[in-house]
Amino acid sequence: MRPRRAAGALGLLLALAVSLAACASLREPPGPHAATGPEGLRAVSFAALPGWNEDHPARSLAAFVRGCGELLYLPPDQALGGAGPAATLGGKAGDWTAACLAARAVRPADDAAARAYFAAWFQPYEVEAGGAGRAEIGGYYEPEAAGALTESAAFRVPLLARPRDLVRVDPAAMAPPAGASAPARPIFGRLDHGRLVPYYTRAEIDAGALRADHLAIAWLADPLAAYLMQVEGFGRVRLADGQMLRVGFAGQNGRPYVPIGKVMAARGMIGADAVDLAHIRAWLAAHPALAQGVLDANPNYVFFRLLGNIPPRQGAPGALGVPLTPRRSLAVDRAFIPLGAPVFLATTDPLSGRPWRRMMLAQDLSGSVRGALRADVYFGWGRAASRAAGRPPRAGRLYLLLPRQSPRPAGTG
Repeated sequence: MRPRRAAGALGLLLALAVSLAACASLREPPGPHAATGPEGLRAVSFAALPGWNEDHPARSLAAFVRGCGELLYLPPDQALGGAGPAATLGGKAGDWTAACLAARAVRPADDAAARAYFAAWFQPYEVEAGGAGRAEIGGYYEPEAAGALTESAAFRVPLLARPRDLVRVDPAAMAPPAGASAPARPIFGRLDHGRLVPYYTRAEIDAGALRADHLAIAWLADPLAAYLMQVEGFGRVRLADGQMLRVGFAGQNGRPYVPIGKVMAARGMIGADAVDLAHIRAWLAAHPALAQGVLDANPNYVFFRLLGNIPPRQGAPGALGVPLTPRRSLAVDRAFIPLGAPVFLATTDPLSGRPWRRMMLAQDLSGSVRGALRADVYFGWGRAASRAAGRPPRAGRLYLLLPRQSPRPAGTG
């Protein structure tokens, strides 16, 4: 799960739920989510999907089956998200039971069988929120950096565990005061003499607001590397003995996420056409005395947990709880698209500019993804993934696949 932005407080009523919210699991599984906004879905045929017959859907089907392992485990009425038809047809875990059970019977690594399965069990809808179908497609990856388990002169930048005083309140779990509407997203803060107040900002935490709590789970040498792990929501820490620590999202301070690239462009540090990771990294490296001030312009701060013994060739777990698949997993806004849903994506490759059209899986969330026409591709890890994810967002089309409760006869879709 990548960093998320939270809404403002509800006031005194929220304090009544603080004791329960403080005990929430670090994993923060899919929960109730307000479905607002235009329905924005137009039913289309599979023949209308650009490049549908050119993709290798068996690779996506394998990732879908892994996600089904989570969906089948959840209570049938567990909310997954979605608005309009997406919420009606695929907004609860039970909506996916029949399609998930059928997916397990499809021959692995067989593109023809996978294509026939999707055509039989799903109806595609072009996402056209507000009458516009042009989507913005970004990317993300799993950063890697050298680090250590103890602080030293070489490693002085901490990755912090979730503080005990960080409170998460789900407004959907309670009734708002008369005449008020509950915010759609979770609220984060801390108690100050019985009153819920905003949590510390990045600048306050970097200045030592939490140092006395001894929360560091690892130490890095490079402030930008730690910042990128926070932006992406996970990372790999390479220790001197060759061991690789995997860290993942454990919570965030609830402050708004502000992209530092846009801040740097507004301040004239980089050009408006150079808002990408390569230019940001180069400028910060050339101006180390100013780097911390730039990073602190984003008040959002992310806390981590150790992910355990994950194989090196396996992606980090996403918001759905399954390992993300490079170039097949997608981060979405679950206010519009249910977690776990297949999404056919038509865009361009961020490096080559060539057409890039394939079946994806909505398996993650992101603080930078807001709205039905926004999604981020998980590119994996390593240098190539970093380059692809660091490029500016591209235009594209999104086609949401929603499940049928019984298969459609062959040749009718």
